[in-house]
Amino acid sequence: MKVTKYPQSCLMVETNNKKILIDAGGLKYQDKFLDEWKKADLILITHKHGDHIKSDVLKDINIPIYSTQEVQDTYPEIKFNIVKENDTLDFDNVKIEVVKAIHGYNPLLKNGGQVFENVGYIIDDGKCRLYTTSDTICFNNDYKVDVVALPVTGYGLTMSAFEASLFSQELGAKLVLPIHMDNDKYPTDIEYMKKNFDKFNINYKVLDIEETIEI
Repeated sequence: MKVTKYPQSCLMVETNNKKILIDAGGLKYQDKFLDEWKKADLILITHKHGDHIKSDVLKDINIPIYSTQEVQDTYPEIKFNIVKENDTLDFDNVKIEVVKAIHGYNPLLKNGGQVFENVGYIIDDGKCRLYTTSDTICFNNDYKVDVVALPVTGYGLTMSAFEASLFSQELGAKLVLPIHMDNDKYPTDIEYMKKNFDKFNINYKVLDIEETIEI
């Protein structure tokens, strides 16, 4: 499995001859990304916020896009394949589990910004299970994965590095890929992240934009 990082929470996961693009958002978008994004076999969107979906680009891409009904209602110009928590998608020898996510809240999300329908995705290629959580606070679950890509920024919207460390441990993740770190309005406390990941013996890798890791 190969993972390439794009801004914020966007990942391209390549495995078993499939390219899966996740949360192709507008934050710090560059036109050069599009050539790679167009090579995806399918696109997964976790929720409606613009840093997770660049609608003016995706509406012109002829690639199957999967997301929630709330995202469909927010972007009627795009045709989505609707998914919900506990769905399973099968693409030849790749299975994708649609799982729970709970977007945090602070008063800045008033007037249309609050997320009511949010999902994460677990990509299982038979050898590795990679979980991208979406913007979520902690919640009780029984998921088991090898790799987790998760936010660590806090601000009431997502888990912080402390909760992310505990969350990752419960998942049994052997590798953590911190994401959702590119919004200058919500800067990540890198020292706090390192302190907690080291405290809980978390194996992690912070990827630069367009950096690729082989798992």
